[in-house]
Amino acid sequence: MTVKARDELQLQAAEIRALPAWQELKEAAIDLQQVQVKDGSVPESSDHARANANIDKIVASIQQLQSHLPHDNEYLGLVVQDFQKWQAAGLGEPDFLDSLLAFQPQQWRINGLPHLVIFPMYTQNGSTNRFVEAVLIDVIWPQFIDELESTRYSNKLFVPVHFWDFTPGYDTNSAVLFPESVAVRSTPSFSWGAIFADREAARFRRVLKAAADITSLQLPPDAAALIDDQKLCQETFVMWDLIHDRTHMRGDLPFDPFMIKQRMPYFLYSLEELRCDLTAFKESVLVERDETASAEARKHAKLVQYAVIFDRIFRFAISGSRVRNYDGLGGQLLFAWLHQHRVLHWTDGKLSIDWKDVAPVVVELAIAVEELYWRSIDRPKTAHWLAAYELISTTLTPNPASVWAKGPDALPLDEPPRGLTDQVLDDEFPLSMFYEALEKKMRPVIESTAGITGDSSTQLPKEASA
Repeated sequence: MTVKARDELQLQAAEIRALPAWQELKEAAIDLQQVQVKDGSVPESSDHARANANIDKIVASIQQLQSHLPHDNEYLGLVVQDFQKWQAAGLGEPDFLDSLLAFQPQQWRINGLPHLVIFPMYTQNGSTNRFVEAVLIDVIWPQFIDELESTRYSNKLFVPVHFWDFTPGYDTNSAVLFPESVAVRSTPSFSWGAIFADREAARFRRVLKAAADITSLQLPPDAAALIDDQKLCQETFVMWDLIHDRTHMRGDLPFDPFMIKQRMPYFLYSLEELRCDLTAFKESVLVERDETASAEARKHAKLVQYAVIFDRIFRFAISGSRVRNYDGLGGQLLFAWLHQHRVLHWTDGKLSIDWKDVAPVVVELAIAVEELYWRSIDRPKTAHWLAAYELISTTLTPNPASVWAKGPDALPLDEPPRGLTDQVLDDEFPLSMFYEALEKKMRPVIESTAGITGDSSTQLPKEASA
């Protein structure tokens, strides 16, 4: 079930954060991490007394907080049992399957509903250690999102959330909470995925402000409002993520776009993530123009279009390393596509965008990727890879040292596909001169967003010097 209202007598996440029980739980989890190893176990017998004392504190804190989280009562009760079973088993590799199966936040998509999430888990884009991490969150579920999900974009697994507090594993760039990160004895069927929309929005606001200042880009008033209003921005990201997330399994797909557990060139991951974002853009254009949609949905639909473009070209393109950076490649491709279709201009040291002409150009790129996918249903794997490379390389210039850029005759087509993957350079499509200069100016700003939340976004850093 999806419940539509929150009990107003229930404590909000900000109030739970101030309780001594939460602070004690967090401190105990952090101290427990000091004696855990990568798989989550506590192998040294000399550390067991310290670990058990911290687990006892965590259990006591959970039991004190449980009354404030009645919707999570079964799950929190099982978390306590899983901690105690872990202790009884000698603190080997932890197993929290029972409590994980009971945690079903997608059933309680209520705006402002708090959750205490505590598991031994790694954090995507953060720590790879399965340490005990604790996260205090609440759900972001405005009425217009409920309308869109129930009528147009069904996504029963999607849970957008807001950070209130967390242990060090989430003091990183990680903006997702997935059940597959939890230490369990066997892999269950996963039924939800949480996205920290407040972190995505806060990161976006800081980066967009700096990038617009550096490039002298004049933002339309409604786009500029995203910088000024955290709530508006994070609700925009919820709409973007709602459509993006469901797109991974929808459309004319070449069986499995991610080819799970199979090696393939990183630029294919780039196209898949870009396809989902371009679908969000394209669908938002339709919602904006739909007079039957609510005013809030139409307003946010326009903002999603700004967010997709700006986040892709200003943050994705220059974040992370140059080693098989598939999100970075997608940002580079979108920028170059807009530039070469003459709706984005870098002239006289200033960036400008012809907003009245942008939507059809972005949709054209979306259609090109969709056509690639549709045709690849009838293509061998190698042919699909070559076609994908051609689509990208007609817009982006490959590395001069690239074997792929020389065409099929230069590639080991008579060998297993792994040989083709090995021929892809770590930086197959290097940054353009524009991006090399922009990255140097933006690097401190992007680095400053690690660990950012909606609460901490109000203090924007000083503009980078132009």
